[in-house]
Amino acid sequence: MSAGALRQQQLRMAAYLRDPTASPPPENVEERRLKIYRDLIYNNVEGFISGGFPVLRSLYNADQWQELVRLFMDRHRCRSPYFLEISQEFIGFLMDEHQPRDCDPPFLTELAHYEWVELALDVSEAELPAAREVADIASAVLRLSPLAWVLSYRFAVHEIGPSYRPESPADPVFLVVYRDRSDAVKFMALNGATARLLELMRDNTQATVEEVVATLAGELQMAAAEIMAFGLEQAASFLATSILVPVTDP
Repeated sequence: MSAGALRQQQLRMAAYLRDPTASPPPENVEERRLKIYRDLIYNNVEGFISGGFPVLRSLYNADQWQELVRLFMDRHRCRSPYFLEISQEFIGFLMDEHQPRDCDPPFLTELAHYEWVELALDVSEAELPAAREVADIASAVLRLSPLAWVLSYRFAVHEIGPSYRPESPADPVFLVVYRDRSDAVKFMALNGATARLLELMRDNTQATVEEVVATLAGELQMAAAEIMAFGLEQAASFLATSILVPVTDP
């Protein structure tokens, strides 16, 4: 078989495996072998997606879910060859390429993103800096942990499941998802002020907690004294859970 003919055979096989109902199989390949390849490819891809998005999977019946996975396989062209990055590719498909079906909930992309964040933090190679004692929270210089993500959604994605499927967005939902020192991935619901406090500390290298709280007060058009106790208490709580970490001395 010439190189050109082999390439055409491979492309035909790839198209068939992506969508066996719409693409004919390559010639001269027996059905038994086609089924082995067909099942192997689908089950591998579906297994990674189901494992990465268990809540999302629970919202569909078997046929609806199979159709969604098949649409991903047929329409999306993965940029990464690694199976561990299929979840990230699936997010890209949902956000940029997928045309919502009648059975898709309005929070589809937000819920999928939230579940992907949990997975991404679980497998992240980033590490928390060594724990350090903080004697005075007001004068401490803290920054956001490399294993903490501050997120904002239109839907309460952390509450969604088979028994709770909101039809329309409510007020903005703020969350911080983080991996603690025992490598457990957790989340915490925030309000707008505490979410902004963490954002102000994202790449902080110099400002003390007291200074950051004063900056937040200015943004809220409040006197620093009005929220200082609240801000210091929140910072201490975030430090205890390793959402915030002390800035390492140079």
